[in-house]
Amino acid sequence: METKLVRINQIAKERPKEVFTSLYHHLNDQMLTQCHQELKANKAAGIDQMTKEIYAANLQENIHRLTEALKRHSYQPQPVKRVYIPKGKDKRPLGIPSYEDKMVQAGLTRILQAIYEADFLSCSYGFRPNRSCHEALRSLNDILMHHKVSYIVDADIRGFFDQVDHQQLMDFISLRIADPNIKRLLVRFLKAGVMEQDSYEPTLKGTPQGAIISPLLANIYLHYALDLWFAKVVQKHCQGEAYLIRYADDFVCCFQYHEDALRFYRSLEMRLAKFKLALSKEKTKIIEFGRFAAQNRKSQGLGKPETFSFLGFTHYCNRSRNGRFRVKRKTEASKFRMKVTAFRKWIKKVRNIPTSDIFRQVRIKLLGHYAYYGITDNLKMIRTFYDIVIRLLFKWLNRRSQRRSFSRDKFKQYLKRYPLPLPRICVNVLV
Repeated sequence: METKLVRINQIAKERPKEVFTSLYHHLNDQMLTQCHQELKANKAAGIDQMTKEIYAANLQENIHRLTEALKRHSYQPQPVKRVYIPKGKDKRPLGIPSYEDKMVQAGLTRILQAIYEADFLSCSYGFRPNRSCHEALRSLNDILMHHKVSYIVDADIRGFFDQVDHQQLMDFISLRIADPNIKRLLVRFLKAGVMEQDSYEPTLKGTPQGAIISPLLANIYLHYALDLWFAKVVQKHCQGEAYLIRYADDFVCCFQYHEDALRFYRSLEMRLAKFKLALSKEKTKIIEFGRFAAQNRKSQGLGKPETFSFLGFTHYCNRSRNGRFRVKRKTEASKFRMKVTAFRKWIKKVRNIPTSDIFRQVRIKLLGHYAYYGITDNLKMIRTFYDIVIRLLFKWLNRRSQRRSFSRDKFKQYLKRYPLPLPRICVNVLV
């Protein structure tokens, strides 16, 4: 199976205008079995309440039945189950597909990825193989530090995943895929609908966040709507240098001249409107940022350069120890508050489970926090997070009984017995 996908990828690279007409047959027993094996067992179940463990009990028959349904074109995706997760002060809707839908989507994603990985530009980082958030931050740092950049367009697309136009998306896919069976299956997934508290809601637009195939479809949509336009039109009409870094629907544009940044900002609104998208005005801005920003703003009496946020980090202008210009990053304030609030709610909920289990889970949470937020220049913020975690841990362990008998000395003994990882930098974005 992997050899066939590699071959598809090679053809896509060698023939940029090749339109693939025969792909559906790759959704076979072998492909779906591999997808089943790769799906995580601890994920939430969809409306079918099917889990990986239950499905595996009769795996061969289930796979064969699913494959036959795909061959007969009788396979119909089930509506996704809508749940909500916290996002700042609001809640973000997620769509959880049924188990077999997850398998088929995983197979479709592997097939489409083999084609579109040959097409996607280097400025795109979101949900692509071997292209992480840290890689995007590293690339952005290189642009800001070593290229002629003085202005940033910090843009945000309002409700992108809910606004994707199905017809536009299928038109984009038709540029590379002519297999009617693949396109029919994609349309069925897009139109599957949503179930919320036993109430069915049709999906006339958008792709549900949480579906396996949604990130790839989002990348395809923005590849044609934004990336190619920026590379083939915007950069050619700029008087100075211009760069784009995009992670899914979150992107930052860097410009040498203010006139170029302003022209791009104005044309961006019209470009997105063409594809039924809109900017979030309150989150989109042009700021002066770069090695000359501090000096220019000081001469105009404007104070320090403004900051911008990207991928959970606030970027700001600073100086190195030898006085040279440096771009530094720290955890975005809203993200930091969310992390602290989430930990406070969690420790309050689990404070009565065995202490050893609490410390083991806190260790995992801290390591995960360091793995993402432990990047160059952010040591102070992850130290602050560690201190707050220790303080909340002591507070809620001390409230497990009516008497506050859990002393500082006893807490220190637990920390020696179950040591927690100290803050450390895990990722160097200056390389």
